[in-house]
Amino acid sequence: MRFVYDDGGRAVAGYKGSAGDCVCRAIAVAAELPYSKVYEDLNELGNKEYKTKLRKTKSSARSGVHKATIHKYLKQLGWQYVACMGIGTGCKVHLCDGELPNGRLIVQVSKHLTAVIDNIIHDTHDPSREGTRCVYGYWTKS
Repeated sequence: MRFVYDDGGRAVAGYKGSAGDCVCRAIAVAAELPYSKVYEDLNELGNKEYKTKLRKTKSSARSGVHKATIHKYLKQLGWQYVACMGIGTGCKVHLCDGELPNGRLIVQVSKHLTAVIDNIIHDTHDPSREGTRCVYGYWTKS
């Protein structure tokens, strides 16, 4: 699968330094939204979260967003989740050519989200592990 460097408009929006903002970048790229809007929206949702025994931190667009918050935000934007893996099923779909549908996708792999547009990865690094990275699921616009 081809890879194209794309920070989702992070640098243009004036953000500097490194960050664990893959969720924000992937959504900005795939949904064609300004990075700063997605960043603000995710932080606003994170501020409404409650800390629990299992979830000791709130979501942050800069350092990590909880799965439930990702699902909530993308559903608000009209995206649908397609699971590619279940408990005990093993890996059926990989981040490689021909295993994902065409179109604008937000792909969930282990500890990372990346944007894939017409089978081209748009990210700040190539997360495919040479086509062996397992895809847990992906979001697509309904």
